[in-house]
Amino acid sequence: MTSRDLQFEKILNVAALRDRCDSIAAMSKDASSLDARNTLFALLKETVTEGRRTIAELLREDGSGLDCARRLSLLQDEIIRALFSFATTHAYPVLNPSTSEHLALAAVGGYGRGTLAPGSDIDLLIILPYKQTPWTEQVVEYVLYMLWDMGFKVGHATRNIDECIRLSQSDMTIRTAMLDARFLCGAEQLYDGMERRFDEEVVRNSARAFIAAKLAERDVRHQKAGDTRYLVEPNVKEGKGGLRDLQTLFWLVKYYYRVQSLRDLVKLGVLSRREANRFEKSEDFLWAVRCHMHFLTGKSEERLSFDIQREIAADLGYHDHPGLSAVERFMKHYFLVAKDVGDLTRILCAALEDEQAKEAPGFSRVFRRLANRPRKVPGTLEFMQDHGRITVIDQDVFRRDPVNIIRLFHLADIHDLEFHPDALKLATRSLSLIDAKLRDNEEANRLFLSILTSRRRPALILRRMNEAGVLGRFIPEFGRIVSMMQFSMYHHYTVDEHLLRAVEVLSRIEQGLEQEAHPLAVSILPDIEDREVLYMALLLHDIAKGRPEDHSVAGAKVARKLCPRFGFSPEQTDTVAWLVREHLSMSMIAQSRDLHDRKTIEDFAETVQSLDRLRLLLVLTVCDIRAVGPGVWNGWKGQLLRTLYGETELMLSGGFSAVSGRERAEEARILLGEALSDWPDDEREDYLKLHYIPYLLTVELNDQIRHAEFIRSTIKAGKPLATMVRTHSFHAITEITVFAPDHPRLLSIVTGACAAAGANIADAQVFTTADGRALDTILINRAFDQDEDELRRAERIGAMIEAVLAGRKHLPEVIAHRTKSRRKSRPFTVTPKVSINNNLSNFFTVIELEGLDRTGLLSEITEVLSDLSLDIASAHITTFGEKVIDTFYVTDLFGHKITNENRHANIVARLKAVLAGIEEDVRHKMPQGIIAPPTEKRRRVSQK
Repeated sequence: MTSRDLQFEKILNVAALRDRCDSIAAMSKDASSLDARNTLFALLKETVTEGRRTIAELLREDGSGLDCARRLSLLQDEIIRALFSFATTHAYPVLNPSTSEHLALAAVGGYGRGTLAPGSDIDLLIILPYKQTPWTEQVVEYVLYMLWDMGFKVGHATRNIDECIRLSQSDMTIRTAMLDARFLCGAEQLYDGMERRFDEEVVRNSARAFIAAKLAERDVRHQKAGDTRYLVEPNVKEGKGGLRDLQTLFWLVKYYYRVQSLRDLVKLGVLSRREANRFEKSEDFLWAVRCHMHFLTGKSEERLSFDIQREIAADLGYHDHPGLSAVERFMKHYFLVAKDVGDLTRILCAALEDEQAKEAPGFSRVFRRLANRPRKVPGTLEFMQDHGRITVIDQDVFRRDPVNIIRLFHLADIHDLEFHPDALKLATRSLSLIDAKLRDNEEANRLFLSILTSRRRPALILRRMNEAGVLGRFIPEFGRIVSMMQFSMYHHYTVDEHLLRAVEVLSRIEQGLEQEAHPLAVSILPDIEDREVLYMALLLHDIAKGRPEDHSVAGAKVARKLCPRFGFSPEQTDTVAWLVREHLSMSMIAQSRDLHDRKTIEDFAETVQSLDRLRLLLVLTVCDIRAVGPGVWNGWKGQLLRTLYGETELMLSGGFSAVSGRERAEEARILLGEALSDWPDDEREDYLKLHYIPYLLTVELNDQIRHAEFIRSTIKAGKPLATMVRTHSFHAITEITVFAPDHPRLLSIVTGACAAAGANIADAQVFTTADGRALDTILINRAFDQDEDELRRAERIGAMIEAVLAGRKHLPEVIAHRTKSRRKSRPFTVTPKVSINNNLSNFFTVIELEGLDRTGLLSEITEVLSDLSLDIASAHITTFGEKVIDTFYVTDLFGHKITNENRHANIVARLKAVLAGIEEDVRHKMPQGIIAPPTEKRRRVSQK
């Protein structure tokens, strides 16, 4: 026992606690009275409060999670024992108890293991000799009600021994809880009898069924939690690589080997001393994290969310380092521990499997040996197949030839074999053999490149290499980002897991499994001759994360260093380095630039320079976005990428139209007139005069026809304003078209109404008609899978827009109501950035803003742009988790670019104030109805 534990016991002072309980009984005429109960309650409550405060202080001092969990369990033990003693000795004493007037209290579940988190449930088993009597019922109720009143979450069961055994035999959950049972107080002979019968009648000869059930239960739990240990907001208790996995492992070995401690497994040779130490260190770290989480939040919080990661990192003593913040260093440690838990799982499951194979009945064991006896893997003398899994022929395979470490994974790939846990365990134990000499070995590098570019299952093999520690050792640059997370809502996985998932997406595209989701990528991939370049670029594109230098630039340097090692030519190396450096370019341009602006396409074509690079970058971008996490990719992003690809392909191949914009607009006007041939001539001619050149050049003919019918019906109905909605299920986008009187603040009001309705805007196109009206198309992210549900939602948003524009609803109030229910504290900070560029478009000034997203932000930004007398031609909204990047194509009210530097400075200052949340609340200045708008035009772009 440590000195701190002695200090804790001294503070708790068990003997003094019992003496004070006895004093309460002595001072009371009736120990079962309400007064005595209240006095006892106050004493025990004070003991718990003081004890927990001391335990929290000790946790901050020594950092030991296991010690904290044990101290909490010890405190709980003494509270329950004091309660039970008071109830049986003073409140409800029995002078000559009969056999039936005995009972025992046992801790079960996590409490039975002698470990508790601050918010853990207290699981109790009340053991009776036969059945409940009035006396036992009084005692049990006294203890339980007091615990409940003190705020504990108590789970309990009251059973006799026969019921304990019968239920344990039929219910695996109860059996598992009983496996951890621990005597607390009462009639110890009752507990001993139950424990003896449980061991003889339940545990003996049932290990195989128990192991199978617990492993199946674990798999279901992993599936619910995301089936990866690399989620950036992991569940510390239930997630893959969490405490429950360690507990499951100990259940299995305790049940099978009939051991009581981890060190017993070392004596049996199941674990090495080093592996046992890893088990204990992993458990201690996870308990420390969990206890800090519970103390911080004041509840049984098990998900290590972004909201609390910074504070937990600080509590555990992590500090910022160049390239990695304190919270990122903490989370990297967390994921390394989760990886250790995975290694231990593999090692212990292999040992259990071997033991069970030895125990199989004689005839069936011989039959299986004959049918499935190990045989050599074709083409090698060092590896065998064992039940469809690859394993080593002896323990010196890797020492004889370290290349065999890489060859193990290569052979598993080409022969479609799973891995025997013994082989992976030996690979992990042989990591010291992976040195500079092996990294420079031509054969080892050839085998690795074959694994990476395999047409079978490259990501699975690479993931096994990573879990065994081989991948990070063979490519040290990859080892630096193993288990690294980025403190961002956008990234769902650690960096290494993201890279492996990107390779997996590419493999699926190449196999034709993503035809529906990525038709363009699937169609152009056969035209990419050098597929090795693409796979290598995907593996390396984020490999420089966590460095002070921009990761794209630093990653290109890493690629130039690594590619020659794997046999790439100078030309191939240049291409890989270029792809790594530019891996974000296509995504950013597609999502934040006006793809109908010719200058956008010209600039991107200049960056790409060739069709081959364009194809490579398109596929890499698709894989990168898909691998970020569930829900990040959608059809709208796919459509933006396809548009950018198509326009750039035309320019690079010389097919981009040289006809002037005015001529193309006139051709579009003629086509629209032909499509409206069933309209009366005068009505058709009047309508064709409504639209300016930008509308005719950027809007598809089908949409122009749809808009024409919408505008015609609105005017005929005499409506001053109207909305029209349409869903795009493939693009995962919903379109809301607004036709209303033009107004300088129209876009601000519309975006504010969308925010008030809970809609996330992805893009916006704004046009003015010749008669002073506005035709704005707002694209919002889809919320429902079914079109019927999404249409109803879109119509509600449209109705909200109409109500605000008509002045029936007050925008500041509806936004405030929306924001009120949202959590105020934000764990993220994004430094506000505003840039103004006149070189990105031939006709517009491009303003790009970057900041922390919040409800109503887009409305506030557009309101300020209106205040600054800027005319918005288009808006492009890109959200990366908590960060938003908004791009606006603007002119002054005369249709000219903004060139004055003083005006630039004023725009930047005002917009930064909005992003920082310190701008005057512009929403209170918003007009609440625009039925009688000012005559001033907000867009003068007809000359463009």
